[in-house]
This record gives sequence, structure tokens and C-alpha cells, in this order.
Amino acid sequence: MLCGTPLYRQGPGMASIRKEILIDARPDDVWAALRDWGALHHRLVPGFVTDAHLEGRDRVVTFFNGAVVREVLVDLDDEARRLVWSVVDGPYTHHNASAQVFSSGDAGTLFVWVADLLPDEAAGRISDLMERGIGVVKNTLELRRGR
Repeated sequence: MLCGTPLYRQGPGMASIRKEILIDARPDDVWAALRDWGALHHRLVPGFVTDAHLEGRDRVVTFFNGAVVREVLVDLDDEARRLVWSVVDGPYTHHNASAQVFSSGDAGTLFVWVADLLPDEAAGRISDLMERGIGVVKNTLELRRGR
């Protein structure tokens, strides 16, 4: 179940894309998978990301479509359960993203993923990719919960 609208906003500044999804898993378990900076291709989005390796604090990520980007870790906040990163070697003139985990009571976890990027024209394509990616997050973590 996806929550939140609009899927993305374009305007005079830059595109801002927000995706939210409810996950039937404990927030601590979802956070443990998200915060594992070097293992997203195993713990968070297997198949959507086919490879990830660390070079210092940077993460080099290969996606299912062959795209490769370098991401810089900006902040990892255990108290807020929030991870922030920026793509510095990729198709953007600017990219900043965050993912955050919230308790959602009996529903489990609310997972929120936000990306702000330029060029603005990339918003539609990136929104579609984020929609696919957040679905993989949900499926992966709910399947692991069932084990």
C-alpha cells in the first residue's frame, strides 16, 4: 500500500519526489536493513540493486538496468532512524535523498523515501524507479519477517 501524494513535484526549483509505504515488519528490523550502508543489494533491495561496494564512505551502486552511481553518505542518524545520501557521480547536476523509518503502530512501519534532484526533467523517470524500488523494500522485508 503506497501512501502520500503527489508522487513528485516539479517547479521553478528542482524536482522533489516522495514515496511512502507501509511495511508489515518491526521498525527496528527495517532500520537495521536500511542503515547497513554497504549491503542494500542483499538486505534492502535485492534485484533492484544488483551490486554495491564501499570505497571509503562512498557506496558504488549498480542497478538492475545497468546504471552505476557513486553515493556519498551524508548522515546516518540512529535516533531518528534516518539515512541521507547524495549521488555525486551519476546523471544529475544535483541529487540528495533520504530514507526514514517510523513506527506505524499495529501497521508495523512507515518507510519514507525522498529525493530532490536536478535536472528537473528526470523527475518522471526517477519517480517510476523509486516506486519500483520501494516496492522491493516492502517485499524483501516482509518476506524476511515471515522466516
